Amino acid sequence: MDARHLSKRLATAAEFVPVGARLADIGSDHAYLPAFLALRGRIEYAVAGEVVRGPYQNACREITREGLQEIIVPRLADGLAAINADDRIDTVTICGMGGPLIRDILSAGASQLLHHPRLILQPNVGEDNVRRWCVHHGYGIVAERIVREDRHTYEIIVADYDQGIRQLSPEEELFGPFLMREHAAAFVDKWTRERIKRERILHQVQQAQTPAEDRISQLQSQIKMITEVVPDGNGK
Repeated sequence: MDARHLSKRLATAAEFVPVGARLADIGSDHAYLPAFLALRGRIEYAVAGEVVRGPYQNACREITREGLQEIIVPRLADGLAAINADDRIDTVTICGMGGPLIRDILSAGASQLLHHPRLILQPNVGEDNVRRWCVHHGYGIVAERIVREDRHTYEIIVADYDQGIRQLSPEEELFGPFLMREHAAAFVDKWTRERIKRERILHQVQQAQTPAEDRISQLQSQIKMITEVVPDGNGK
């Protein structure tokens, strides 16, 4: 992967960046995503934010290699602290982190979101944490995608600010309001595997010398919910 050839998950996230956007890519690593968009004339300006010096230096090198210094600004900063008011950011991407960490980054950087940029979020796990944060902070989910790549499944969640947005049901928080309706093959495969994993854990918990009743109840509830959405593992 490089600035000219994105991974499937990043290419999918890139599809939702509006043409002419002023982008903040948080946890940018090599700055591949903003560089890819800049090389195609898709964005006006971008900040590539990194909290770790090594990845920040990677971003600096990539931006210079591609001659994009006039469009992309690398910044060494924690989360949304990479954004300055005069950047006039209207789109934020956070890709490749756990859902709880993305949630915490958004919460800690709430003051950087006052102008309500579009959020394009790709959690590796714990997607329900991200969806819950969005609706609790006035963001409505407007699109979702699920992709399978290198034996991993990734979800992309796109949210725009909308104070009138309705709350999500527990099922929509867990599965995604668009994904559970579309029932793509990758979605069915993911949740079939998740159900099997939870059934295995449930069996182990039940066999314990002192079974944890709360954990048993939680697992049974999750298995029931998954079975109702993906009843037979083939989406029918």
